[in-house]
Amino acid sequence: MKKSVILPAILGSLFLAAPAMAEMCVGYGPQTPRDISILEGLNKRIFTLAPPSTEMNLCNIHTHTNAEHKGPGFSVSAGSGDHGGWKCNGSGDLTEAELTDPTDGKGAFKGIVPGDTIEVHWVHTSCDVAPGPGLGSCLSDACANPELRVETQVFLVVNDPENALDFNEFAYAGNKKNGLHQPLSLPTGTGNPVVFAGSTTGPKYSEEKCSPLQVTWSVRPQCAKVDVSSLYKWVEKGNVFEENHSHGVRQLVTAPELLSTIE
Repeated sequence: MKKSVILPAILGSLFLAAPAMAEMCVGYGPQTPRDISILEGLNKRIFTLAPPSTEMNLCNIHTHTNAEHKGPGFSVSAGSGDHGGWKCNGSGDLTEAELTDPTDGKGAFKGIVPGDTIEVHWVHTSCDVAPGPGLGSCLSDACANPELRVETQVFLVVNDPENALDFNEFAYAGNKKNGLHQPLSLPTGTGNPVVFAGSTTGPKYSEEKCSPLQVTWSVRPQCAKVDVSSLYKWVEKGNVFEENHSHGVRQLVTAPELLSTIE
């Protein structure tokens, strides 16, 4: 065969062998998680931010192993995949005592051991609903398109009941204030929350498969240490959310077209 015939044939086979590039989802509102240190975004879908969480009903509390967001206090890469995400910056500085699992790997909260980073989501809704399992608890037949707000704190899990935070101080425990379901408290002392428009998260979503729900996020920029035994106790005594394991993460959304501008 002539050279002029061989070359096109080779190039054609290369194009046929190359995998198709996944296309970024378009037409959706701003997506989450994101690097909260980057304020720029090009997504044009605008929605009104939800009211403060104190004016909404708490509907769900759950955790993700490793932070979904990236921030000043949690910027150590944990890799890709469902259990990738970001670790607290102090993860490599823990003592042997802090890393000792008091249950020897048999803790009631599956997927959590000392040394792990977790991102906790306190999900609030404008619907008149009671807290319960999953994000379905934030909706109702009479309120299918609610305003949603997620208060967020990233924790470094340690074995230190004396000095680390007790997770049960931030639990629900049937607490109501001004007629609204509320957590007992929310973490403080970890910086002013970064507030922005986004979506729901979780490993089933990506830059190719967007979430359609509109969510106001309030993400605290620094990590705090939480005692591992308090997380185990939260599960052992039962919680209305039926949480007994920590969930996977959605990988960081970086495409400007999928991000809102942070004011």
